[in-house]
Amino acid sequence: MQLQVLNSPFTEEQAELLNRLLPSLTESQKVWLSGYFAASANSIALGAPAGQPAQSQSVSKEVTILYGSQTGNSKGLAKKASQALEGIGFKATVSAMSDFKLNNLKKVQNLLIIASTHGEGEPPDNAKSFHEFLFGKRAPKLDGLQFSVLALGDSSYEFFCQTGKDFDKRLEELGGTRLYPRFDCDVDFDEPAGEWLQGVLGSLNEVQGGSEASAPVPVGTTQTAESMYSRTNPFRAEVLENINLNGRGSNKETRHLELSLEGSGLSFEPGDSLGIYPENDPTLVELLLQELTWSPDEVVTVKQGDARPLKDVLTSYYEITVLTKPLLEKIAQVSTNVELKELVAAGNEDKLKAYIESRDLLDLIHDFGAWGESAQEFVSVLRKIPARLYSIASSLSANPDEVHLTIGAVRYAAHGRERKGVCSILTAERLEAGDTLPIFIQHNENFKLPVNQDAPIIMVGPGTGAAPFRSFMQEREENGAEGKAWMFFGDQHFVTDFLYQLEWQKWLKDGVLTKMDVAFSRDQAEKVYVQQRMLEQSKELFQWLEEGAYFYICGDEKHMAHDVHNTLIEIIEKEGNMSREKAEEYVAEMQQQKRYQRDVY
Repeated sequence: MQLQVLNSPFTEEQAELLNRLLPSLTESQKVWLSGYFAASANSIALGAPAGQPAQSQSVSKEVTILYGSQTGNSKGLAKKASQALEGIGFKATVSAMSDFKLNNLKKVQNLLIIASTHGEGEPPDNAKSFHEFLFGKRAPKLDGLQFSVLALGDSSYEFFCQTGKDFDKRLEELGGTRLYPRFDCDVDFDEPAGEWLQGVLGSLNEVQGGSEASAPVPVGTTQTAESMYSRTNPFRAEVLENINLNGRGSNKETRHLELSLEGSGLSFEPGDSLGIYPENDPTLVELLLQELTWSPDEVVTVKQGDARPLKDVLTSYYEITVLTKPLLEKIAQVSTNVELKELVAAGNEDKLKAYIESRDLLDLIHDFGAWGESAQEFVSVLRKIPARLYSIASSLSANPDEVHLTIGAVRYAAHGRERKGVCSILTAERLEAGDTLPIFIQHNENFKLPVNQDAPIIMVGPGTGAAPFRSFMQEREENGAEGKAWMFFGDQHFVTDFLYQLEWQKWLKDGVLTKMDVAFSRDQAEKVYVQQRMLEQSKELFQWLEEGAYFYICGDEKHMAHDVHNTLIEIIEKEGNMSREKAEEYVAEMQQQKRYQRDVY
């Protein structure tokens, strides 16, 4: 876009200079300049010298930002919000909810809550204590509080953004006033999070007597200082190795993937995750296109300046394998199908939930027909393919310029068709050495090795849950850690499913791993799981906890992690000669000390 002299306040010479400069700027540079000018204008409007923040005596310039995060997204957004606030003269304090002194809440005047929802509407681990406090009898009256909530979630789950909704409602009940309305973000959260932050900045400026900031705020999650690559700008990593870890005859297929990070500048620590942006199964895309009346080559726009053929966007941009309640509600608004409108109507929630389970876009079109008068209208209601996060299975110290993953292939039958996991089957069936994947690092400070390398660690990771503990062992071996280490591993069969068996045995022999207990559920008549092995070793396990051991769980949340959690409490209750309540307090104290950490999904 060229700047015209006639409709601007610039001279011809200034306009020429700007027209030469603007095309050379990156988006982040343009945003930075916009924010700078907005802040400068605000300072002048309030009578402050240019370049200095304007102050108000009547309203606090301090903003507290509390985040509840399981994988790190909320923390990244909290940091971005802090930077944006400080850029317009506010003093921002950022804290994980678990680190915030609860009694200080009544002293806060401006509060921003950024919280994800975990599992079935649960707060993330580092938000549980704050959530309990806010909904308990000790919660204070907050009549002088201004607040706003940014809720992160995944609309494929029933209780979408529930934690954020809970906080928003409760803060109002306690007397707080909304500074800006709550925003609920799906997995592709950058744009709505940016809009929310822009609104918050504008509201704060308005309260201070200034003008609302007009610059859009970039809010992508933080990236490493050395790398230009991030969640919003992924790195194309070359596949070095892709092998099946399971033996012949196994009921499972688990891929060990090694990717090159050479030239990326990306770094990570044990406990972090790797995000992959996958592509949809080409066979499913073809079946979908056969049901549609539009040409695969018809061009559609996915966002401003990004137009592609329909086949391309169905392959690499839009989610086609998952149905959600919000999606069906959007489609029902533009569809003429009466049965679909009835399905999403109030009172039919159970029917809708049952229909969504294990169905995809192809099922929906089979049952209710396509919607929209054009391909553009058809795709306009779809959401972007979310990245898949996998626990990193290697140490960067032990494997420089590489990252390893452990991915279980997902295949199952439902509603008369074979179904496949989007990313897991991409890696299992269509990915070879030399191919590349768009990836980014997802830092996770909630799942980390102890700073004190002499501290004992207990790891519970059946199946692919062993991945981060492989990285733990590699790191401790590399660093010469002296602390004791105990691994609980489980799977179906010893012969075919003992993932990384030789590595565990070597670590045991070399003393990097002190003790290992295994549970292979299908090798005997009665199934045996990791929590039963824990119970068998309850006395020694409790002794390790008393010595200050860190306890880690990785894997399935709904069943395994839940059972292991209850077993841990049971062991503490029995061996510590405590009541159930006291045992639960013991675990809560471990969580507070960051000695109980989970990476569950």
